[in-house]
Amino acid sequence: MSVSATERPTRIVVDLDRIAGNLERIRAHVRVPVMAIVKANAYGHGLVPVARHLEASGVERLGVAFVEEGIALRRAGIRVPILVLGGIFGPQVGQFIAHDLEVTVSSVEKLRQVEAAAQALGRRAVVHLKIDTGMERIGVHEYSAGPFIEAAVASRWCRIEGVYSHLACADDPDSPMTALQLERFLEACAHFDRIGAPMPLRHLANSGGVLHFPGTHLDLVRPGILVYGVMPDPASRPTIVVEPALSLVSRVVYFKVVRAGRTVSYGASWTAAADTRVVTVPLGYGDGYPRALSSRGRALIRGGSHPIVGRVCMDQFMVDIGSASAWNEDEVVLIGRQGTAGITVEALAAAAGTIPYELLTGFNERIPREYVGGNATAA
Repeated sequence: MSVSATERPTRIVVDLDRIAGNLERIRAHVRVPVMAIVKANAYGHGLVPVARHLEASGVERLGVAFVEEGIALRRAGIRVPILVLGGIFGPQVGQFIAHDLEVTVSSVEKLRQVEAAAQALGRRAVVHLKIDTGMERIGVHEYSAGPFIEAAVASRWCRIEGVYSHLACADDPDSPMTALQLERFLEACAHFDRIGAPMPLRHLANSGGVLHFPGTHLDLVRPGILVYGVMPDPASRPTIVVEPALSLVSRVVYFKVVRAGRTVSYGASWTAAADTRVVTVPLGYGDGYPRALSSRGRALIRGGSHPIVGRVCMDQFMVDIGSASAWNEDEVVLIGRQGTAGITVEALAAAAGTIPYELLTGFNERIPREYVGGNATAA
């Protein structure tokens, strides 16, 4: 890949066609509408460019965590329905309604806050009722959901678009927790029938639910990390073939020979056992590349896989290439493929002792994003 002299040599490359392809495979698997989750900067892939491409690819809905993310999408011209999944903060409620964002209502008290803001604006709010079936995060417990549902149905200022819960263990196909949560959720939803109210959209399945538990697909699914081509957990089964959309690449900026017995980086934690060649890469934990990969991560240079040595610094780290050759400005792949070699997000997260979610969302805006495929020039 070429890089402009005015750009930082480290960058994230996002393949929009792969994201669109993953969406289509998920759709074919679940056969119900999809709410693609684009919170946390679209899992590090870039909020607005990814959402814009998903909308162009026909996604039915989008999900975000915070009202600020939803507002950013509206200001970018995104028109599909957007649900804000997080708990609402009272003073912000009017912003949901003013920007045509769907609101998660998680208690009667929150319902009243939304009603008051909607009445003040003279506009009905579109809400999704949150039922807690086992996460103990936000939402009314399924065993006490009846009065909550009745209050929402009776509301003059709220229109119920959906009712949902969140799966705690669906990434593991063998966990019995998902069946229990599904049972609890369906029992809560049955209250709509008991009071003769229309059933709103029922949604429960996250990426793990999409992969492993067809009974959770219901009326709508909410895949997140799967849209970006990454498995949610080492225990997950690839019942859908998805392709990773993100690559992390940099360049060699320095080459040296380190003599036997010399140490590398802070803390002198790595010592060269013999004379060896070491290159420096301009990427570090200040960009979100984990310090936990010190002397554990690997880099692809000229088609070979080489170990990171010494501690990852804030802005750079060193790679031991042994007797191999490398030149300044050679490409370095940290996630992705180079020749026949590859490094996956899943493998990198395992090496860092974390999960793919944390790794991807940790890559910050100091790393430029480059978009390929789709209408990349509009991204």
